[in-house]
Amino acid sequence: MRITQYTDYGLRVLMYLGVHRDVITPMPQIAKHYGISSNHLMKVTQQLAKLGYVESTRGRSGGLRLIREPKDINIGKVVREMEPMDIVECFGSNGHCVIEPGCRLKGVLGRALRAFIRELEQHTLEELLDNRDELALLFAASSLQRS
Repeated sequence: MRITQYTDYGLRVLMYLGVHRDVITPMPQIAKHYGISSNHLMKVTQQLAKLGYVESTRGRSGGLRLIREPKDINIGKVVREMEPMDIVECFGSNGHCVIEPGCRLKGVLGRALRAFIRELEQHTLEELLDNRDELALLFAASSLQRS
């Protein structure tokens, strides 16, 4: 299974904010650390705010901060909320395939997708931050390299 870049960025933002819980972080700073487009990341952070994971503050001293405890952020739920789950055309509401009535592929892929999500649901953001100190050092190093 593969998640979209959009969802990947969403998870990375949550990890970054989880490491930097004590500060309001400007979104361009997060983009810089990961070496990704601020414009693209803005769309991701807007959805994270809409979903209630982060708070976004505008203005000169504005930025983002995590508003849920990392232990309460389920990775599977985040992926389900951000990721389109139509991995093949026949999963979508507009999908149509001529062999759909007799096709067993949809069932196999559906079970695989459910297993993928079930595995992700076993994990929280807190688990991804178990090595918080190491992540903080990596973020600091990436900041020095991109200066």
